[in-house]
Amino acid sequence: MDIDKLRDWFFESRRLLPWRENPSPYEVWVSEVMLQQTQVSVVVPYFKRWMTLFPTIKSLAEAPMDKVIKVWEGLGYYSRARNLHEGARYLVENHGGEIPSSYKELERIKGLGPYTIGAILSFAFKKKAAAVDGNILRVFARYDGVMASIDQSKVQKKIRERCEALLPEKEPWIVMEGLIELGALVCQKKAQCSLCPISKNCAAYKTCKADILPIRKKKEKVTHLHRSVAVVHDRKSLLLRKGERGKVMADLSEFPYFDRGVSVEKALGIPLKSIGPLPEVSHGFTKYKAFLYPHLYEASQIEIKGYEWIPFNKLSSIPFSSGHRRILLLLKNNHIIPI
Repeated sequence: MDIDKLRDWFFESRRLLPWRENPSPYEVWVSEVMLQQTQVSVVVPYFKRWMTLFPTIKSLAEAPMDKVIKVWEGLGYYSRARNLHEGARYLVENHGGEIPSSYKELERIKGLGPYTIGAILSFAFKKKAAAVDGNILRVFARYDGVMASIDQSKVQKKIRERCEALLPEKEPWIVMEGLIELGALVCQKKAQCSLCPISKNCAAYKTCKADILPIRKKKEKVTHLHRSVAVVHDRKSLLLRKGERGKVMADLSEFPYFDRGVSVEKALGIPLKSIGPLPEVSHGFTKYKAFLYPHLYEASQIEIKGYEWIPFNKLSSIPFSSGHRRILLLLKNNHIIPI
């Protein structure tokens, strides 16, 4: 692989991103966690807001979890935010609020896997370390003509070793970031080989296999969920449930919801006055796609186990799961209730 051509291309084509100019280990950590399963264009405003509200590891560790989740709201995969918060508390308790520079110590931080550790060591500490993400797997699978699934751990291990061996002793982080950028901008799912600075010796390019590489196992089938959502208010508060710790939607508030066909009034155990249906909402999370059918009700404020009445003026500070946040926006934007 022509490293010099890759470096030249990177300096000419790299994107100007807020976490790239002399980043601290904390900034690298936060940005890399946010970038997992999320597009760069979506992450940029979230990253800027996060660093404004939690400029240090100590400030993150001291923040209440509800605030952390609220700032993360909309990025999805909320376990990432919980791990950042837990990791910050660990670092304050064990490392004086500083991120260590050894692989072994970084492994002790909740939620840090080989890629994120490699990114911190490479981009923040300028060490010779491989940060192998989906972009890197795709680049090397094509460049080396890997005819095995890159989802296999043994294939990923070989690519990680290949990547680390390729990194030069001088400024290895530039080559590492250049490879990631190449995968993000050129060696994408639909390869743009004509723009690639290293295509000359690429196996996939020379054998016209860029369209079939990398090989991946079939994605897990998406499960559809159909739920009735009860939007219950008493003219000054909304009835909400909060996700259980350990569940997918932990720490996120949602409206009461039930399987289609279940009597909402019987399920909640309180008298309800039906106001009418609201537009259907859908959203995806992990391996599911949920179809939500909200219905507006009015009721007296009666205490229900597992639920809480939240005043309208407090709703803006509460984190919601994405589908239920859309229902809240429906209520607000259409002036259905005074939020």
